[in-house]
Amino acid sequence: MPHTVGAADLLRFAAAATEAKGVPPADARLLADTLVTAELWGHPSHGMLRLPWYLERVESGATAAVAAPETVSDNGAVLVVDGRDGLGQVLADRAVGWGVERARQHGISAVGLRNSGHFGTAAYFTRKAAAQHCVALLMTNASPAMAPWGGREKRVGTNPWSIAAPGGRYGTVVMDIANTAVARGKIYHAKERGQPIPEGWAAGRDGVPTTDPRRAIEGLILPMAGHKGYAISFMFDVLAGVLTGSAFGTSVVGPYRPAGRSGVGHLLICVDIRAMADPAEFERRMEALVEETKATPAAPGVAEIFVPGEPEIRTAERLAGEGITVVDDTWASLARIAAATGTPLPAPIPAPVPGPASAPAPEELSA
Repeated sequence: MPHTVGAADLLRFAAAATEAKGVPPADARLLADTLVTAELWGHPSHGMLRLPWYLERVESGATAAVAAPETVSDNGAVLVVDGRDGLGQVLADRAVGWGVERARQHGISAVGLRNSGHFGTAAYFTRKAAAQHCVALLMTNASPAMAPWGGREKRVGTNPWSIAAPGGRYGTVVMDIANTAVARGKIYHAKERGQPIPEGWAAGRDGVPTTDPRRAIEGLILPMAGHKGYAISFMFDVLAGVLTGSAFGTSVVGPYRPAGRSGVGHLLICVDIRAMADPAEFERRMEALVEETKATPAAPGVAEIFVPGEPEIRTAERLAGEGITVVDDTWASLARIAAATGTPLPAPIPAPVPGPASAPAPEELSA
């Protein structure tokens, strides 16, 4: 039976369990916050199910518990850093600080990170840069998940990317996507729920499309938009892997394996809005774009038009009150972590007492 827990309790548990593995308190809390935030945004594929993966890699020594990045080259607006196998979330967060600071000095900055690890949800970091008056583009490479267009062996990662910009009174407008039909974590999440995946998401090892998440994990994730998704992923490996001096192609090791140097590369580009436009005018123009987009007549069955990033904020507002539901397999993994680290599991929220029937909530689009 799924367990529903409060976000703050889940964050405390994840942070304490991570700290028990030797990760400094601030870094442990950051990792926990990225996972809980993904849950609140309605993306459990990037939430608590990943905590055991990250901790196993720390325990095996594949990921350094204490991040100690070293500067490779510093040309002012362009910085290249060797992450030395630190947690991807910690290194990406530091890259935001470096990128924003240098964008303020030079108008635009590029931070390349090599030898990092999987950093979870890219939007977590681009939102931070947008909150500091930058437009941010963050890309990363990943372990092989899809075949090159026309192939039948995994050679190319999902290689996700995110763009975020301040949206005035509408908050942050943000895109965060993988270049496959779906993020790999969603297939793992379907496996944990014991549910089939939709057609068009994946193929088995034989290249034949499948709706079985177990066959999909062993096989291939299909690219989004056919050959276009493959081409975008390939080029992001050029930018995040080859250009930064990190691993690329089949050399990248994902968080799904407890051992092996990850070699993930990231590239963060920040543009200081003040270097190109008056910030107040930029926000007015962003608000006009959002309003024009949301005023589009809706198709039949659609209650509201959303702009990128809006569904996640709506979901977070709801789940902050309702709590986060953790499926059985993930809860069992958390229970094993609790036993191994001596960290008490968060107490589930009591189920609400049934009351009078109420009108159904309007249907919403989901990301």
